Amino acid sequence: MAYVSPTLTLMIGAVKKASSALIRDFNELEHLQSSVNVEEGFARRSYEKAQRILTEELAKIKSGYKIICDTDSSSLPHGNCFLLAPIDGYVNFAHANGHFAVSVALIENDAIVAAVISNPISDELFFAEKGSGAFKEGFRSHERLRVSGAKKIENTLIASAGCAELLQKVMQNCPHVIVSGSTALDLAYVAAGKLNAVISEKNNPNNIAAGILLVKEAGGYVFEIGETDIRSENLTKALHNGNIVATNESLRGKLAELTA
Repeated sequence: MAYVSPTLTLMIGAVKKASSALIRDFNELEHLQSSVNVEEGFARRSYEKAQRILTEELAKIKSGYKIICDTDSSSLPHGNCFLLAPIDGYVNFAHANGHFAVSVALIENDAIVAAVISNPISDELFFAEKGSGAFKEGFRSHERLRVSGAKKIENTLIASAGCAELLQKVMQNCPHVIVSGSTALDLAYVAAGKLNAVISEKNNPNNIAAGILLVKEAGGYVFEIGETDIRSENLTKALHNGNIVATNESLRGKLAELTA
């Protein structure tokens, strides 16, 4: 049984509450027969509702911590805060595609120290604390997450997102590439060994912070696209930059060369 701190327990509760609201809205969205504009308005209201729930619940956990949604690296504050993505994979959600996530990360002293990612529709919830490992929630016990043991690029399943040039380069070298629409879930699946790597550009920090910690605590590696020296990681820089590679030890050198 994994030890879950009081702070992480409350974060998980906040994510579950937002996820429950999104499940109800998703079920209604699936049956909407109205115009695209009406559906888009419904999806936007769902996003705002999830954001409001998360904000209210997280404010009870750490008094004085900033709660930040939809920021970019230029406005990401230093210090202590929560980074939240109420719906990472918003386009999927708006089209009644169930591949989306609720993501929350706790930042203290510029380091990611706790993380929760939920896929409400598949009922998957992943969590991690710095130094304590990464886990998938289970009914009786939690499953310890470990990145895959893949060693050859030709056998990998990689999630990629970004400009056409990067995507083309990845596809030329890796035969199995997907674009899922949710980088948060992609990173959680790397941590769980369901994906071998994520190569993704221009990410909002809110969408990748929790996943970065999950990958690290599952024994994986995260570094910037184009980074020439990957012997030591700078997760804060990767978070602010938003252009990341996440994978296992065996593939990190090969993928660094590929994305250089």
